[in-house]
Amino acid sequence: MKRLFSKTFKAPAPAVKPSQPLVAIPAATNPPLHAAGLQPRDTLPPVPHPCPYEHISILATTEGLLLRPRYPGREEKVSESEVKIEWGKGGKVEVLPSDAVEADWDDSVVVYGIVGFLELYSASYLLVISSRNEVGKFLDPRHVVYSVKGVTAIPLVEERARTVLAALASRNKGDRRASLLPTEAAHDAQDADQAVRGSIDDAKEDGSKSPRVKFAETDQVKVVSPLPDKTFDFSDDPGPPSPSSTVSTPSSVTSTSTDNLIKALSERLSFWTRLPRRTSRQSTTIDHSLVEQSDQSVNEPLDLDSIVKDESKDPEEVLNSIVASTAPPPQTIEEKHTELENKIVRECIREFTRGGMYFSYTFATDITRSLQHKQELIEKAKTQNALLESLNALDDSKRLSPVSDVVDVLAEPSAAHPLWRRVDRRFWWNEWLSKPLIDAGLHPYILPIMQGFFQIATFDILREPVASEEGDSVVVEYIIISRRSRDRAGLRYQRRGIDDDANVANFVETETVMRVEREGIQNVFSHVQIRGSIPLFWNQQGMALKPAPQLNPERTHDQNLHAIQQHLNKATAMYGPLTIVNLAEQHGKEGQVTNAYGEYVKELNPKDVRYVAYDFHAETKGMKYENISKLIEELERTFESQGYFWISNNRIMSKQKGVFRVNCIDGLDRTNVVESAFARHVLSRQLGAVALLNQDGRRTEMDVVFNDVWANNGDAISRAYAGTSALKGDFTRTGKRDLAGLLNDGVNSLARMYSSTFADWFSQAVIDFILGNRTTSVFSEFLNKLQSTDPRELIRISKIRADAIATCVSRVLPEGERLLSGWTLFAPEELNATIGDKFEEKVLLLSAKALYIVSYDYTLEKVKMYTRVPLGDIVGITKGAYILSPLEEASRDPLQNAGFIVSWHNSQDQDTRVTSYSIRNSLDLSTPPASPSSPTASRYSMTAPRKSILPLSRILTNAAAPVAGRETAYAAFKALPIDPARARRESGSFIQTADELANAKNCKEAVDMIVDAIYQACKDIGNDHPGFVTEADVVSLAEAQRMTSVYAKMEYGVKRLLWLGS
Repeated sequence: MKRLFSKTFKAPAPAVKPSQPLVAIPAATNPPLHAAGLQPRDTLPPVPHPCPYEHISILATTEGLLLRPRYPGREEKVSESEVKIEWGKGGKVEVLPSDAVEADWDDSVVVYGIVGFLELYSASYLLVISSRNEVGKFLDPRHVVYSVKGVTAIPLVEERARTVLAALASRNKGDRRASLLPTEAAHDAQDADQAVRGSIDDAKEDGSKSPRVKFAETDQVKVVSPLPDKTFDFSDDPGPPSPSSTVSTPSSVTSTSTDNLIKALSERLSFWTRLPRRTSRQSTTIDHSLVEQSDQSVNEPLDLDSIVKDESKDPEEVLNSIVASTAPPPQTIEEKHTELENKIVRECIREFTRGGMYFSYTFATDITRSLQHKQELIEKAKTQNALLESLNALDDSKRLSPVSDVVDVLAEPSAAHPLWRRVDRRFWWNEWLSKPLIDAGLHPYILPIMQGFFQIATFDILREPVASEEGDSVVVEYIIISRRSRDRAGLRYQRRGIDDDANVANFVETETVMRVEREGIQNVFSHVQIRGSIPLFWNQQGMALKPAPQLNPERTHDQNLHAIQQHLNKATAMYGPLTIVNLAEQHGKEGQVTNAYGEYVKELNPKDVRYVAYDFHAETKGMKYENISKLIEELERTFESQGYFWISNNRIMSKQKGVFRVNCIDGLDRTNVVESAFARHVLSRQLGAVALLNQDGRRTEMDVVFNDVWANNGDAISRAYAGTSALKGDFTRTGKRDLAGLLNDGVNSLARMYSSTFADWFSQAVIDFILGNRTTSVFSEFLNKLQSTDPRELIRISKIRADAIATCVSRVLPEGERLLSGWTLFAPEELNATIGDKFEEKVLLLSAKALYIVSYDYTLEKVKMYTRVPLGDIVGITKGAYILSPLEEASRDPLQNAGFIVSWHNSQDQDTRVTSYSIRNSLDLSTPPASPSSPTASRYSMTAPRKSILPLSRILTNAAAPVAGRETAYAAFKALPIDPARARRESGSFIQTADELANAKNCKEAVDMIVDAIYQACKDIGNDHPGFVTEADVVSLAEAQRMTSVYAKMEYGVKRLLWLGS
């Protein structure tokens, strides 16, 4: 491993002022020399560049996109290495020496950073940050934190990329920010800015001519939250947007235009709309306009008025006519992929620009870790360093300063590493999108982005001045940072509870930082709380206004117990002693999950875990949220033992020992109220530690600012998880709950139900895709099923299938018979059928002697029945399209709907056995089954107490029926969807489940692999003849259309309108 450059942990050097020219860092000019056997991502240059580039110039050339850092104000030409991204899908990323490609950098476009790469159906896209908001400076003027405001998708297709870059350059020229302009234009912009500033300064001398707005002077903040019927508009505010500012202004209710009616209907009732979308109120703050729209042919205007006014049609026919005329589905696969690709890109941009995504460039501003966590990592590294030194095993180049009582509050662990190597991966949301840059070792181009909330506020608090202090008040800086985990990420009705890796939905770590100066000494306090979904396997269907949470019936008691134990172990290992505060209802709809939570914790009785049940709705009945003070009194001893992190005069005075883990059902509204109450109590204790106490009990500026910060935090987390602002926002803003807020809750609940029912499935698919948990197959599944599967559930199902194959091998395969392969496949329940009333997942085992067709009970984990077909009896295999539903594009695609038929001679060597719970379990194929009209059959059907319970002889007879009396028999199999889900290693890298068919890109390729394996096994024993493998449809599209009933088509149509209505 290359020897890394190390320094002792000291306060960072002052940053270079923007007005001064910046000199290129040597590491950027010389590509790192890679050590043998190491990938670029694992090597660092001799002097690593730990900070991501703040400005990046992008230029389109004939060979690809060129990237290089840009330093505002730099005049001289300094040699810089360049990065080239080749045109084409999956564009290759490589480092080039300076001026390797002739290019005019004056035509370049400057952006604020790279989000990552999207690889879709027809092209790949480079996502860049084209605008940002400065949120605040974290404890130091140099450590600026930003939020993502605008993201632009640059397609890696030359002509399209030039179009997008030209639009972005045009917008930048209209912006007065010199940092976004090429060098010459930047100087012109700076000169213009100075002229403007001069005119403003001159105007200041004459107040009547001042162009600036003069605000009224007031010492009291009046109302922070908007009235129920009003909203604030902060779209032009350069500061951090309030989470409530994204509420759209309602359109005029007086508009009765037929065009608007038709546009609304087509948008609501069709996924493939051709009508132009209404411009969002946020279009000025996000770069949706820079996302290309597919070329749409301009057709003759339709006479839609006649359709609407046609009295001969009922309302349903009118709706269908409007949708068919204005939003027909795409006619070709290419057209479908183009439209779907545009929709995916827009949704990806929306995920990063709707608020709640934060980043920082500077050396000491890793916002993904708490202050105490950083100090603990530094202390651990120094302790290990001292131990190695005592053993004379320490390299001089890695020597650190000794452990000392004096610390730097802004010190960073592993300071020589690039920022992406230092972040907490749980909160790094664009890691998968950044993978091409990581693999190429382009450290300064990698910009980690965190989802959550960040706000900095200040307030004055009264004090009694002591020596060297002036004034009767002191300024307190209050910072809140919420970090939302990417593990089990998603929207609330799509992601509930826990997964098999002990990750819970909506896990959020919230840290509050407070800084105040007393007697000339800086005091910095920090306190951490966590929230997350109830750590059990449960779900909640978003099909009603208040759906009931339910435990997953497919999960056993032991599985739930193991999962919650893993989760609590991980939490205590990271945060220390855990105090669980469960705010969910103990009775009613929430009672089942709530009480199960308490019972499991009681059964485990884990060390360092305390469980507190607090029925929020019951305890605060009548909207009396002030009753939360009783909970705080109950937990007073816990507050005392837990403490908080405190650094005073660069010395650690105390550390936090443990955290509160607060939850309700959603982890949103009730949780935010209680967490804010806990934080308020901790803040009072922290202020008391420096003799700043609010003793008169009056409502002060501190209360107003504190409540508003926490209300904004609740809104941000709610928007990320549920789609609307938090229900209890009026309490956290004002400290009391009113009737208007209660009525607003009803409106927000309706909005949440609508959002969850009609729009969230596609958003969930996009979230899983950008996090690297799913491939583009998730969108095919969405179009087919109108929803998407949890990637963790896919991994669990793949494990279940692997266990099923292993169980079948142990139960069915004779000892000494060599297994070649095993698969799980979709098939009719009966043999000699390609279409049946019932389908099931069968296990197909291939040994060196025979083919085993196994019916397996996945619930009881046992073999129900199997048929052994000797390889020598197989007469042929037919492979081709196997289409069961013609209703959706994905289900009609022959590449993704493929199967095969295996045919064989009936012989005495064939063996079929059934699990019959009796000594007789083999089938006699020599005697044809009794006719259903025979007296025996009638007698059985009459005496059976239930239709599903049949005598043993009837079970064996029915099983033998499709095969008995035939010279040949066959079995049809359909390949399961090829849908690889990725798991994440502890190191953060991705792995895919080991599977024989993992390299198959679609179902057709999977079928080819299986058929080739069977054919080769038959060939090895001498069973080979011309035409053994043929290609023909198992079930063609025409056959599937004939077999699909009108009722099924109507049912699917209604479902499509409901699920894709948004």
